Amino acid sequence: MTTTLVPDTTSEEVAGRARRFVDEELIPREQAAEAAGGRLPAEEVAAIRAAGLAAGLNGGLHAREHGGQGWSHTTWALVEEQFGRSTNALSWNVPNAYNVWAAGTGEQIDRWLRPILRGEGQDAYAVTEADAGSDPSGIETTAEPLPGGGWRIRGEKWFVTSGDVANVIVVVAVAPEGPTLFAVPVDGGGIEVIDDPAFTHAYPHGHPTMRFDATVGPDAVLGPLGGADDLQRAWFTEERLGIAARGIGAMERLLADTLEWATGREQGGARLWDHQGVSFPLADSAADAAAGRLLVMEVARLADAGADPKVVHAKASMAKLFVSEAACRCADRAVQAFGGRGYRRDNVAERFWRELRVDRIWEGTSEIQRLIIARSLERRGVAKVLR
Repeated sequence: MTTTLVPDTTSEEVAGRARRFVDEELIPREQAAEAAGGRLPAEEVAAIRAAGLAAGLNGGLHAREHGGQGWSHTTWALVEEQFGRSTNALSWNVPNAYNVWAAGTGEQIDRWLRPILRGEGQDAYAVTEADAGSDPSGIETTAEPLPGGGWRIRGEKWFVTSGDVANVIVVVAVAPEGPTLFAVPVDGGGIEVIDDPAFTHAYPHGHPTMRFDATVGPDAVLGPLGGADDLQRAWFTEERLGIAARGIGAMERLLADTLEWATGREQGGARLWDHQGVSFPLADSAADAAAGRLLVMEVARLADAGADPKVVHAKASMAKLFVSEAACRCADRAVQAFGGRGYRRDNVAERFWRELRVDRIWEGTSEIQRLIIARSLERRGVAKVLR
């Protein structure tokens, strides 16, 4: 039986809406965002948020009954691909939330998830620590049960993306039952930003270092006690597939803009594109993008079909590894094709050249993805991982 990778008409319609949104709302704001260090004025952020809500692009994978769109992974990947065509993470201004909220109680969903998906709040996820990055088994943040109920969360977290603007932070802490997720309200006190470093990219949210000594009620436990590892595995699978999908969109934009430039620019009596030193490396990137896109859509299809989660996890790692590294090569080639213009921050190739680099680091480094793939090959067999 032949497996089709062609999405249904609903997916195509949603992807078309996302493409128009990116073209009309995000790309025109890139230069202003770059000049502002990623932080657009509040009225501009509100305009993006409103347009994203009006286009029905918020909370894609979250259930409709929770305020999301209830998309398939296939539809979601197609939308993420379109979001990837824009720089400066402007798509972060479209309301969304971490998938672990699906494990929350009805009260947690009403208090946190629904408002976030309406654009009335922001979550952050605190897992990494100074000595616990790629190896989460080294997490030292603790959750101490309090007499009469509740918990005391103590520890220090690094790279808490959106921690500077969040009103609730999902914290991974070690309880007596094992690693557990806790929904920690920012306005409850006991949270301190101890460092807010600048990073290579100019994004709308920071990645601060945060110290926790917070007391929360028994209703702060998100998911089962000791259940953080399973919830995070599903989170990592989704995040890695999203990174790969956005990388494909970035490569499309890079190739389109570079093609337009190189076919209209003459050097040495010929179009720049006619010089094989320019066009051939970008042809290689086009092949990478096409292959990566097939891999992304296959992983999404498997997730929709309810395939073995461990196989989906391994294939999501393959997609992230392949696309994140290919996209970096593509950006470097585009910068080279633009020459001096490619080194200017008002050039899309320069911005992607900086921004795509982190995709080989966050949500698991390329080395971690290789480790996951290698272990999956040994445990599940070559055929199951490749097919």
